[in-house]
Amino acid sequence: MDTDVIVVGAGPAGLMLTGELRLAGVDVITLEKLPERTGESRGLGFTARTMEVFDQRGLLSRFGEVETSNVGHFGGLPVDFGVLEGAHQAAKTVPQSHTEAALEAWVGDLGGDLRRSHEVLSVTGEGDHVTAEVRTPDGDSVRLTARYLVGCDGGRSMVRKAAGFDFPGTAATMEMFLADVRGLELAPRMIGETFEGGMVMVGPLPGGVTRLILCERGTPPQRRTTAPSYEEVVAGWKRVTGEDISHGEPVWVSSFGDATRQVTTYRLGRVLLAGDAAHIHLPAGGQGMNTSIQDAVNLGWKLAAVVRGRAGEELLDTYHTERHPVGTRLLLNTRAQGLLFLSGPEMQPLRDVMKELIAYTPVARHLAAMVSGLEIRYDLGGGDHPLLGLRMPNLPLTAARGATSSTELLRPGRGVLLDLADNPHVRRRALDWSDRVDIVTATPRKPSQGDLANTSAVLLRPDGHVAWAAPGCHQDLPTSLARWFGPARTA
Repeated sequence: MDTDVIVVGAGPAGLMLTGELRLAGVDVITLEKLPERTGESRGLGFTARTMEVFDQRGLLSRFGEVETSNVGHFGGLPVDFGVLEGAHQAAKTVPQSHTEAALEAWVGDLGGDLRRSHEVLSVTGEGDHVTAEVRTPDGDSVRLTARYLVGCDGGRSMVRKAAGFDFPGTAATMEMFLADVRGLELAPRMIGETFEGGMVMVGPLPGGVTRLILCERGTPPQRRTTAPSYEEVVAGWKRVTGEDISHGEPVWVSSFGDATRQVTTYRLGRVLLAGDAAHIHLPAGGQGMNTSIQDAVNLGWKLAAVVRGRAGEELLDTYHTERHPVGTRLLLNTRAQGLLFLSGPEMQPLRDVMKELIAYTPVARHLAAMVSGLEIRYDLGGGDHPLLGLRMPNLPLTAARGATSSTELLRPGRGVLLDLADNPHVRRRALDWSDRVDIVTATPRKPSQGDLANTSAVLLRPDGHVAWAAPGCHQDLPTSLARWFGPARTA
């Protein structure tokens, strides 16, 4: 084998997956056909769940000072995300180019092997390995082999096509424009502000740049091989708003559609998909990049455990069973949002009713959690503890080494058994997994409330989700440890 895992694509999903695998000591080659980062930023900012994910790996400081906000929307209708008590605020002004640069630096610090100008031409599964035919920068074709290959190569994924994944859904019905432009003085417009001819958004970005989104109704989808021109944006903007933006200086211009598709399985043998390679949808609320990063975090530790021989391949099957429903939910809410902010005047009665409903806190909380990814609860079975399957909330702790938190304990990317009641019996039962799971005795720095009240111990997976908790789980601790971290060391 040339490596344990080949990751195809160096966008946010591919870089996050590479970092997670390297954190676990797995050899990875990451292949990217582009010679350098594009500098484009389709994704802008992080949802609350992605802020949690970055925090648990100690990555937030790499993004510098970020502007956070509780202001959000659903289908262009304002939603107060502050109803999500205890959650991170969303980051609003981090361009995707900055995200990719920060993740690439992290991968470099972990010893990642990122090879740019390497285009994957074909992928073939061959029993106990996968072979990728790759065009190198000098034009030669080479073959690389690995135990597994993961396609993180975007909505037009070559890996998905070459490996034969089924990708059902609906085709695009219209074309929309996204542009970052300098030299414009336009009043901010929240997404969802509709005109007779379509919908526009105006958002200020750092450095005197303005983010424009133009959705002109009746524009048929195009199969483009190059980016649209700024003149096309200018003409469409004039038709919809009556405003002249021709004096602006475009930084970059892109187009997108409202196609909605999802693969039927996230894994075929030794080939897996993550991010936009597995699901495409209308951009709404910045969920695409964030869901892609979260796909990578769910997959990384599982693939590492299988590659290192610590768990069987059945652990990889849980990647599909956990993340496919999340993708389905993503497509559901983005389609619903599209109907609200892309439809014409005939949709106004529904908008008005939705606006009334959002004024109720439970409705606002439901929609905010859906868009933020905070509603995700994996069906792990085995008990009725209220935290089971959810991501562990950040819990400030005092341990033998001093002040810490449940989030900080996840920094190494290992499992954590957190003993909150100083129970030697619980700790002894986990000793045979101590090469994979950190066993920590700690006490909360303030009285626990809500779902943590009366909880004496929790088992955290490396992605931060609660795999077992006491009291309230029907499965005993060794059974849960074996399920998620492989056989006991003494077996």
